[in-house]
Amino acid sequence: MDFTLKTYKKLLISLKQANYNFITFEEFCEGRVGDKFIILRHDVDLKAENSLETAKIEHELGIKASYYFRIVPQSNKSHIIKQIAELKHEIGYHYEDLSLFKGNENEAITHFEKQLTHFRQFYPVKTICMHGSPTSKIDNKNIWKTYSYRNFGIIGEPYFDINFNEIFYLTDTGRTWDGERFSVRDKVKSTFDLHFKTTNDIINAAKSGVLPNKIMITTHPQRWTDKPIEWLIELLAQSIKNKIKSIIIKK
Repeated sequence: MDFTLKTYKKLLISLKQANYNFITFEEFCEGRVGDKFIILRHDVDLKAENSLETAKIEHELGIKASYYFRIVPQSNKSHIIKQIAELKHEIGYHYEDLSLFKGNENEAITHFEKQLTHFRQFYPVKTICMHGSPTSKIDNKNIWKTYSYRNFGIIGEPYFDINFNEIFYLTDTGRTWDGERFSVRDKVKSTFDLHFKTTNDIINAAKSGVLPNKIMITTHPQRWTDKPIEWLIELLAQSIKNKIKSIIIKK
C-alpha cells in the first residue's frame, strides 16, 4: 500500500542507500550543499500529528527536513511544532495571507509579520513557502510583487529561490507523484522529463540510479498513515478534492 508510514520509511532508506545527502531548505539557501542532495520539505496543511510521525522517522534515520506550518488550527499546534523543532528539523511559515485577506496587501503583510513572529517562538524561521489556497482565485506569492520577504529576515522561498531546471521537483500533490493535473499552484517549470506515479516507482528509480543528483521532495504528511481507517478516509477525500481541483483548473 502506498502513502503509509512504512512506505515512507522505505523511500527514505532507499534514498540514503543511493548516497543522497538530506538537507533543509534553509541549509540550501545558505549554500550548505554537496554534489548529491535532497531538500526534504513538508507542507503541513492539516493533521499536524501526522507530521510528528514523519519527523520521528526522519530523526531515527539521521535526516533533517523542513516543516512549513499554516496558521489554521489543524496545522498550527504549538506542542507539535515544539516537538518537531526539538528533533532538529527546520520550521517555516506556510503563508496564505493574501488569499485570507482577499487581496488586501496592507492587511496581508501585517498579518504575515505577526504570524512570522508567532512561529519564531519555536524556531528562528528563515524560510517560507506559499500555501496554494486552491479554492481562492488569489495567488499568495503575488504579495511579493509589492513587498520583499528579505526585509523580514527571510532568505528563501522555494518558488522564487530554486532553479527547477537544475533541481528535480517531486511532490505528492493529489496523493500521487504525477498529480500536476490536479495542482492549482504547486507546479514548477522544469526541463526534467521524469515521471513517477507511486512511491515504489521512486524507490526503484533510486535503486537503479536514474534519479537526478539534485532533488526537492515535497510531501503533505496528512496523507501518510499506517492507520487503515484514516488511510481510507484520506484516499476518498483526496479523490473528491482532485475532481474539484480539475474543475477549477479548467475554468
